[in-house]
Amino acid sequence: MTIALTGATGALGQLALKALKARAPQADLVALVRDPAKISGTPARAFDYTKSETLAPALKGIDTLVLISSNDFNDRAGQHHAVITAAQTAGVKRIVYTSILKGDASPMILAQDHITTEAALKAAGIPATILRNGWYTENYTGSLKASVEHGALIGASGDGRIASAARADYAEAIAVTALDDSHAGKTYELAGDVPHTMADFAAEVSKQTGKTIPFNNLPKDTYAGILQSFGLPEAFANILADCDDTASHGSLLDESHTLSKLIGRHTTPIAATIKAAL
Repeated sequence: MTIALTGATGALGQLALKALKARAPQADLVALVRDPAKISGTPARAFDYTKSETLAPALKGIDTLVLISSNDFNDRAGQHHAVITAAQTAGVKRIVYTSILKGDASPMILAQDHITTEAALKAAGIPATILRNGWYTENYTGSLKASVEHGALIGASGDGRIASAARADYAEAIAVTALDDSHAGKTYELAGDVPHTMADFAAEVSKQTGKTIPFNNLPKDTYAGILQSFGLPEAFANILADCDDTASHGSLLDESHTLSKLIGRHTTPIAATIKAAL
């Protein structure tokens, strides 16, 4: 069985490739990337979501395609549709797709591209495994240095409980499901074992730094405006603020422990991810 992985040089893709190799050292893997020269130790093929005519040839001979969602918010659903169409043409037997927690039940603006992609997968008729990923804890630790320097974390999630997990946990789920065809036709809601509020997160940061770092909850529009002042495009700032606002109502909460059951271990505690970031 030949497994191909899109976005193999990205943050999630690199970890997924590592997890696949760890679980199945002899697996026949192909990295699908814009620039194959950036990959070593794994056969690589040029693969650009925006060049639809090149996609089907790159998928020739692939049995299982891991479609890691594009990070281009301008036409993400369109890019995914092009990949799915190419997979049909190339005769790909199964697709593993990284979607969003709660899928079509998610109120997030961010969920719309995933909802469209899930529908496209269903219409394509290719057996699919849908990994509905919750939030990466790294979404919060990425700006941790600046937060500590300024003495506060900010956001708009209020007292919402967020079941985040480390990116490596989700990468492990990719490896588990890509290597086993019995996961075909299944949808998994994936999230961390121990939900937290952002006040809990700030308390852990305070504990590890020895400084008082509070979480300052802000109105959604105020938070979006601050994100824009940091240099984020208005549309992206609004998407992030919307994610926080919906999280205050439970959009990022899941207590099924499906992720830990799937990977066979507890998900990474936020304390460990915070420690690594600090």
